[in-house]
Amino acid sequence: MTTTPPHPDLAPDQALARLPELTVVDVRTPGEYATGHVPGAHNIPLDALHRALPALRAADGGILLVCASGARAERARALLAEHGIPAATLTGGTRGWAGRGHALHRSRGESRASWAMERQVRFTAGAAVLLGLGLGLLHPAWLLLSAGVAGGLVFSALTDTCGMAAVLSKLPHNRPRPADLDATLARLGSARS
Repeated sequence: MTTTPPHPDLAPDQALARLPELTVVDVRTPGEYATGHVPGAHNIPLDALHRALPALRAADGGILLVCASGARAERARALLAEHGIPAATLTGGTRGWAGRGHALHRSRGESRASWAMERQVRFTAGAAVLLGLGLGLLHPAWLLLSAGVAGGLVFSALTDTCGMAAVLSKLPHNRPRPADLDATLARLGSARS
């Protein structure tokens, strides 16, 4: 087992060159993962990462954490560091990977068409603002809904967090089925055998 941490951040081209020696962990929701992921990536959503700590501690090679843009992967890296597990993040996430012309893998037999979390947030925020404006014609108090969403978006930008994404990640299409997470952890365990 390699205990030397990889560089804190790997650019997509660097990650591609090292892919065979890395354990790649995609911390996005299953719905986002299904839209396309780095080849060979294991899907362990950020909120399920605690459960995967023993398997990640025993992983061979370096750990590369991936999300859409890098923010969740950075939070995952901080969590792993708290538990003494070194990891790197993919600079720019899957967007950066695809932007460099590298292929994204899609799971075979994936029947559901999922949206990336950012798109889900944009849709939900936009719908809530329109709803607030429309209902505001009936009673001005409904305009507070639109103002609340606008304030949430500003707060999200300033803190690089997103409460709406946290709520949306709890929806069934964004949650891993227990069997899926168990299978991922089993694959991680068998990779080191």
